[in-house]
Amino acid sequence: MSFHIGATPGDIAETVLLPGDPYRARWAAQKFLEDPVLVNEVRGMLGYTGTWKGHRVTIHGSGMGMPSLSIYANELIKEFGAKTLIRIGSAGALQPHLKLRDVVLAMSSATTHTPSSTIFREMNFAPTADFGLLSAAYAAAKGRATTHVGMIHSSDTFYDERPDLNDQLQRHGCLCVEMEAAELYTLAARHGVRALAVLTISDHILTHEALPAQDRETSFAAMIEIALEAAFA
Repeated sequence: MSFHIGATPGDIAETVLLPGDPYRARWAAQKFLEDPVLVNEVRGMLGYTGTWKGHRVTIHGSGMGMPSLSIYANELIKEFGAKTLIRIGSAGALQPHLKLRDVVLAMSSATTHTPSSTIFREMNFAPTADFGLLSAAYAAAKGRATTHVGMIHSSDTFYDERPDLNDQLQRHGCLCVEMEAAELYTLAARHGVRALAVLTISDHILTHEALPAQDRETSFAAMIEIALEAAFA
């Protein structure tokens, strides 16, 4: 048991999927795992462990934003021995060729600040995905979803008032914006584990399109299937 995860040793699998929303963790566990067991509900952050095609998997909420993700990823790695962490979440498209429900595999993530920024001081660390997971996810995505691979932006603010920054990110080929992947990739590098972000486009920064709330869960099934296939390829 750690400060924020009430599980006991052995409750958490070495492979962990990390949706931001704890209720999405519950939905994904009930839909994709066999015999899912609730292993954490401290502060309402739900985590479940079950099996997928005979492999043990934990699906655990990570909250919103990099500070929250950092807490759970640190504890999952250091206290429970997680070796593969895959973020499954939503993102806002920054490029005109991306469409709602498309899947993005984040090869790297740009950011202005992360909880790890003070460690690097003047250096701009480049957080990147594990290549084995990335290539396996790309193979798993064929036939499941329109998929894009490239750089994303992990923002530390949701209500951003920097349209000039979005303009420059778009100009430099950034595919989409979300709020967690950069810190996940940094922590994975620090602790020698594997990490990947598999994202579904739920809204579009340029066109202002957005999936209705009730459509989001059903639209995220392909993303979860891709993440599970990649984890055990």
